[in-house]
Amino acid sequence: MKTYVITGGTDGIGKALADRYLERGQEVVVIGRSAEKGEAWLAAAQHRGAAARAHFIRADLSRLSETREVVERIRSAWAQIDALVLCARHFRTTRLVTAEGFENTFAHFYLSRFVLSHGLADLLKTAAAPVILNVAGPGGGGEIRWGDLQLAREYDGQRALMQGGRLNDLLGVAFVDTRPTTTVRYVLLNPGTVNTGFSGQYTPDVMTQIDIIRRSAQPVHEAIVPILKLLDDPPLAPLSAFVRDKPLSAQGPGFTLVEARRLHRYTTGLLAD
Repeated sequence: MKTYVITGGTDGIGKALADRYLERGQEVVVIGRSAEKGEAWLAAAQHRGAAARAHFIRADLSRLSETREVVERIRSAWAQIDALVLCARHFRTTRLVTAEGFENTFAHFYLSRFVLSHGLADLLKTAAAPVILNVAGPGGGGEIRWGDLQLAREYDGQRALMQGGRLNDLLGVAFVDTRPTTTVRYVLLNPGTVNTGFSGQYTPDVMTQIDIIRRSAQPVHEAIVPILKLLDDPPLAPLSAFVRDKPLSAQGPGFTLVEARRLHRYTTGLLAD
């Protein structure tokens, strides 16, 4: 039996993956911010006879302290995990600074994935085919504001997400760079436009745009097909990137080692402070 840790596992892609692996007889640990949704997922798992294999950890991943607590809880309860799937994302039209002093999207979309990737790497490395699958959006473009990574001066919700996608690309590059002998495969995935819950804080105008997008978006059950293939049979390369089921070069301008090392140094310093 394998163990899958899935962030954002109470909605959308994350929930669909969590349900599928429970159906296959695997153990699943779901991380989400809503206790109500987590309890509903656990109840559904019990109904299908999978209560012993279903686990929920409530955490707001925009809070670094809660993300670190998730890492410690998993490390104390499991000696090995087979896959870490990073799906949690939360859009904000307006800029919000967390109680810990970080811009919300930067903390939730990037910092939490950094902490979880590096914090759980040791539990992954002993698995037969360990993989971290980061659903972030490689190939999506976006500019990194190196002088203002938390967008204090010109915040825009879409800009924050686009930059977050770029930061996660560099997270993947730095992960394999800092672990040259690791057996863990780091996979970056852009699932395309999917009709998910679109978690976030939106203005009425943006919600109107979301409703339009939903009409032509992929249903979740279709979007998870290539994801399941990547999790079941991870690529041989230490780092790989995909747009849906199409490989994307992880050697291009968005994956430069110099920038990855720069971001890694910045992040480790930020977390140390």
